[in-house]
Amino acid sequence: MLSIVPYEPKYTENFRDLNIAWITEYFKVDKKDKELLEHSQSKIIDKGGYIFIGLWNDKPVGCYALIKKETKCYELGKMAVDKKHQGLKIGQQMLAHAITFSKRKNWEILELYSSTKLDTALHIYKKFGFKNVTPENNLEYLRSDIKMELTLLNVT
Repeated sequence: MLSIVPYEPKYTENFRDLNIAWITEYFKVDKKDKELLEHSQSKIIDKGGYIFIGLWNDKPVGCYALIKKETKCYELGKMAVDKKHQGLKIGQQMLAHAITFSKRKNWEILELYSSTKLDTALHIYKKFGFKNVTPENNLEYLRSDIKMELTLLNVT
């Protein structure tokens, strides 16, 4: 059974390790990754963002962050699920949690950056209503070649 809880400092290593595991499976860890993962409190939470941890039988197996971009616009990022727990729809439950949380905060846009190499993730994002938009130039993540947005005002 999955429960999704707000970040606490005791989850710092889990947040970092879950992300490093999936990133290194497909890509290289970028400078921006290191910055956010090594200093998640100061670079995400202290700047108005949020981190959530997915617990499976009280064991951290997933995570995601909502990184403040503008007052009503947040980036969904650093979403990861432990490889041994994939296939249990944990990522989908965390994505649904992120959308519900964002709507409760009355945010307007939830955006994310991804890679066209991650077919399964892109399929899930589209299933939840995210639409492709033109990414800005000079993206902070070298692996990102796609940007998606979800307009929260029209989400029921």
